[in-house]
Amino acid sequence: MTSRYLIRFDGGSRGNPGKAGCGYVIYKPDGSLHLRGACFVGLSETNNVAEYSGLLRALEALSMDDRITSLQIEGDSLLVINQLNGKWKVKAENLLPLYNSVSALLKKYDFTVQHIPRKENAEADSLANVAMDSISENSN
Repeated sequence: MTSRYLIRFDGGSRGNPGKAGCGYVIYKPDGSLHLRGACFVGLSETNNVAEYSGLLRALEALSMDDRITSLQIEGDSLLVINQLNGKWKVKAENLLPLYNSVSALLKKYDFTVQHIPRKENAEADSLANVAMDSISENSN
């Protein structure tokens, strides 16, 4: 058993750019559910913005609890994972504010960031789709 909280995040855009949503799931160290959420990102946003938004929303949800100090972050976005691990530079100007916000929130944690296959990220993916579906239904 790990002593880390686990964040799994995802985001998507229908049209890229298009209607975008994100989702996240946070598990306690014992594997039980801590929090989950689905969020509207925008009517004309990219998949990468949605992915970053999913992680940002998860970190914002945890930020008020000072008892949580250690995180395992997992996602299926190679871009976000490799940028946070310092393997890739953040070149897109629209991603830099999101990257900076995520990085600022991560300063208070001992954390690791790991890429996982999409099939292991099904719940966060489902929540991102719920967010996009609600946008579609409400914007017709």
